[in-house]
Amino acid sequence: MPKATPPLEVAVIRNAEGWPDHFDTLAEKAVLAALAGAGARLKGAAEISVVLTDDEEQRALNAQWRDKDSTTNVLSFPQIEPFGPVTGLLGDITLARETLEREAADLGKSLDDHFTHLMVHGFLHILGYDHIADDEALQMEGLETQILAGMGIDDPYAD
Repeated sequence: MPKATPPLEVAVIRNAEGWPDHFDTLAEKAVLAALAGAGARLKGAAEISVVLTDDEEQRALNAQWRDKDSTTNVLSFPQIEPFGPVTGLLGDITLARETLEREAADLGKSLDDHFTHLMVHGFLHILGYDHIADDEALQMEGLETQILAGMGIDDPYAD
């Protein structure tokens, strides 16, 4: 009998109004695609929290944790070691609705696709990926592009 895959719970918390109802399902699909696409394996039951918020709360979080007094599209707060075992409380991902809506419009992309991209991006940060150094950015962006292509979403970094 095959071994059962440990569960990964994606807990979506709505701290702001205006988020589409189907984003709970979209968040789970993006997290599972990022997990598989990164080649990471669950080592036990795991949970990731996704907080759907607004620019005001996101700005406060960005100021508190990154010393940047501005809103941003996505923040990741990993609670596991980079590239370590994927089990237990993995961390939190927060997204700002107004910023996502503005960026999607500016980029000419659907809000669903932009949200999915940022969920994949945020979850890769939880796993340990980063984009501070150029080589890390190329690796992370390439992985994001590959994961999103598997979900039927165009390369978010294409000109």
